Amino acid sequence: MSDEADLRLSDAERTEAMDALSEHVRTGRLDIDEFGRRSAQVAAARTRSDLAPLFADLPAPRPRVLDRPVPARPPARKVGLGLLPLLVIAAVAAFVLTRGMWVVLLVPVVMAVVLSWRR
Repeated sequence: MSDEADLRLSDAERTEAMDALSEHVRTGRLDIDEFGRRSAQVAAARTRSDLAPLFADLPAPRPRVLDRPVPARPPARKVGLGLLPLLVIAAVAAFVLTRGMWVVLLVPVVMAVVLSWRR
């Protein structure tokens, strides 16, 4: 899944950003030198995340592309059930080494239940 902050900007979105910067010059929030620097960065911006810092210290108007919420990234997957095959191998080895204590084989089953319950 692609993160919306890394989606490429369209020409129309860059034009809208330039218009917003022009309005900030007209209202006196930006001087002409700052406008020149930021407009060059807008022209070079490829993604939404390139554009966001240029408007971080400015109120409205802002390009609409920056007003759309960025969806939260899903949380990183925790290690858990990926260890289950290792637990099975360890339980079988323990079963062989303890000469048939079948209770040892319950370890992976219990761990799988505990790890899936925590999710």
